[in-house]
Amino acid sequence: MIEVKNLTKFFGPKKAVNDVSFEVNKGEVLGFLGPNGAGKSTTMRMITGFITPTSGTAVIGGMDITQSPIEALQKIGYLPENAPVYPEMTARSFLEFCAEVRGFSGTEKNKKIDETIEKCFLKDVIYQPVNTLSKGFKQRVCFAQSILHDPDYLIMDEPTDGLDPNQKHEVRSMIREMGINKAIILSTHILEEVDAVCTRAMIIANGHVVANDRPEQLRARSGLHGAVRLLIQNAEAEKAKNCLNVLPGVKEIEVIDDKKNLDLRIYPESLGVPLTDKVLKCAADNNYQIESIYTEQGRLDEVFRMITEVGEARSRLDRMVKN
Repeated sequence: MIEVKNLTKFFGPKKAVNDVSFEVNKGEVLGFLGPNGAGKSTTMRMITGFITPTSGTAVIGGMDITQSPIEALQKIGYLPENAPVYPEMTARSFLEFCAEVRGFSGTEKNKKIDETIEKCFLKDVIYQPVNTLSKGFKQRVCFAQSILHDPDYLIMDEPTDGLDPNQKHEVRSMIREMGINKAIILSTHILEEVDAVCTRAMIIANGHVVANDRPEQLRARSGLHGAVRLLIQNAEAEKAKNCLNVLPGVKEIEVIDDKKNLDLRIYPESLGVPLTDKVLKCAADNNYQIESIYTEQGRLDEVFRMITEVGEARSRLDRMVKN
């Protein structure tokens, strides 16, 4: 597993990361979320030994990054932010260099490189200088070096940054597949990516971990979770609301739109109250023609804003108390 233990980092007087601890087991893909400047990249750089923590440590497959850095780094594949590569090298020569750094040579080296080029769809650009490649291809070349040695532990900072929708789909599919047998941490600003590939999501704000749970559990914190969305024809808003308001378990009804069809959101009194069957029966009893009906699962973007705003407010309060 990856064990992060009380990682803290100061840059001058600023505490960028504040006592962060968590674990990632093999078979897990952890989505690392947070606003800009929250401490995501700094945490990942400390985990990979790129920068030294002020205090705390990370243990990669039993190897402490501060005490046994070479042994720990041998187990890691790292995709930094902004995909740093040597611009004067061709894509293939860059991967050859990375393979040699990883200790591969001869037939084994060529086999690893060819397999990685195939996985990352780089065949068309392998002999181009990296500085002539698009941002998306540069990202794929850097992604390729991170998986070249088939590491047990992958740390990826914005792995789909700059990719087009098809490329994003390909990379996410690879991450899901690799996540079955590896421990993976990836940072992202794309909340749909969390649903697409992550088994768990952690949110950091002002250097603190403010949430750590499965994506579906985080969505359950949304005010929309469990609400029934109903679109019906030929219905008058107030009459429909009056009919639905008397149903057991209904807390509130919101009119989203009543210009053409009537679009309603029906909130339950508490989580776990099933409303869909009751709403369907009410609509049928009143001869409403249903266009669509579904239960809201909650929105990660809403939960993200709520949690990070609370985290930032708490940090401001802490600073005021200290001053």
